[in-house]
Amino acid sequence: MEQEKIILGIDPGTTIMGFGLIKVVRKSMVFMQLNELDLKKYSDHYLKLKLIFERTIELIETYHPDEIAIEAPFFGKNVQSMLKLGRTQGVAMAAGLSREIPITEYSPKKIKMAITGNGNASKEQVAKMLQHTLNLKSLPNNLDATDGLAAAVCHFYNDGRVEGSKSYSGWGAFVKQNLDRID
Repeated sequence: MEQEKIILGIDPGTTIMGFGLIKVVRKSMVFMQLNELDLKKYSDHYLKLKLIFERTIELIETYHPDEIAIEAPFFGKNVQSMLKLGRTQGVAMAAGLSREIPITEYSPKKIKMAITGNGNASKEQVAKMLQHTLNLKSLPNNLDATDGLAAAVCHFYNDGRVEGSKSYSGWGAFVKQNLDRID
């Protein structure tokens, strides 16, 4: 019997959430979709979080992914931006965890390294490599969508090897692996 699974990749963001889906058939990737949730027109951060949660649930209910790969927030100097970005990631993760879908978190450098062989590659380099690898006819204007797709492809390439990444199979696993963050 042919083994298939669907991987949803998410690049969480406060203005745009990029996402992409691939189907794994045996040991090959098949492109399904890439798109984005544009949140620029909303000023209320809590409304943005609600919309991210709802869109992630909608993707789960539509495509029934077996696994979710999510880009971890990068560490920057602006604490408020990092807090907001962490919340967007957490809301997307909560949507997957609420449906008992295993989630693996990858650093931006690990994703870029998996796709291009260079952990410091630009968004454009990642997008071009994905276009070549998955035979995409064109690329979107906004590359947040390809960043979401890159997370899914990175997960495919890692095939369960999650060194330097975090993986959660449900709420219990999430809490257990993050006890040091809970006060």
